[in-house]
Amino acid sequence: MSKNIKFLGLLLTLIIIFIILLKGLNVSKDYSNEKLKSKIDFSLNAKKLFSDEIINISDLFDKNSPSVVNIWASWCAPCREEHQFLMKLKDMNINIIGINYKDSPKNAKNFLSSLGNPYSEVITDNDGTKSIEFGAIGVPETFIISGKTNEIIKKYIGPLTSDNLIEIKNLLKKNV
Repeated sequence: MSKNIKFLGLLLTLIIIFIILLKGLNVSKDYSNEKLKSKIDFSLNAKKLFSDEIINISDLFDKNSPSVVNIWASWCAPCREEHQFLMKLKDMNINIIGINYKDSPKNAKNFLSSLGNPYSEVITDNDGTKSIEFGAIGVPETFIISGKTNEIIKKYIGPLTSDNLIEIKNLLKKNV
C-alpha cells in the first residue's frame, strides 16, 4: 500500500514538473506595442563603433520612415545566420541601426568587414545594459521602429528568416 502511495506521489510530482516546463517552453515570440512602450528608452546615449563619438540613439532614427534596430554580436552564431537578411534590407535602402552586444570593437569590425556592413550606424554595448534598457533579452533581436511615433511596430527574437523578411517589407510599406 505504501509503495502505491509513493508511486502516485512521484507520478504527480513528475506531471506537475512536466506541466511547468511545458508552459515555460511555450513563451510567445510576439510582443505587442503596449508591452514594449513602457520598457524602451530611446534617449540612451551610446558610443559609435567606428568613431568613438557618443550619440543619442533616438538621433539615429529616420523621422520620416521606419527604422530597423538589430542587436547582434560577432560571437553569436544565429547573428551570422541572419546577416544575409540584414544585407537584403540594406539593399532596400532601409535605415538599419546595429547595437553590438557584449563584444570587442575589434571582433565586431572584423565581423562586418568579413560579411558586409548592413548598418547605417553601429553603436557599442560592451556591458549589455543598453540592450537590456532597450528591451532585449538576448541576441539576435530586431525591432521595427516607427519614424513618426518612435514606437515599436514589431519585435523579433532570434535570427531573422526569409518569412520575417517578407513580413518586415510589408510592415515598412504600411508604416512609411
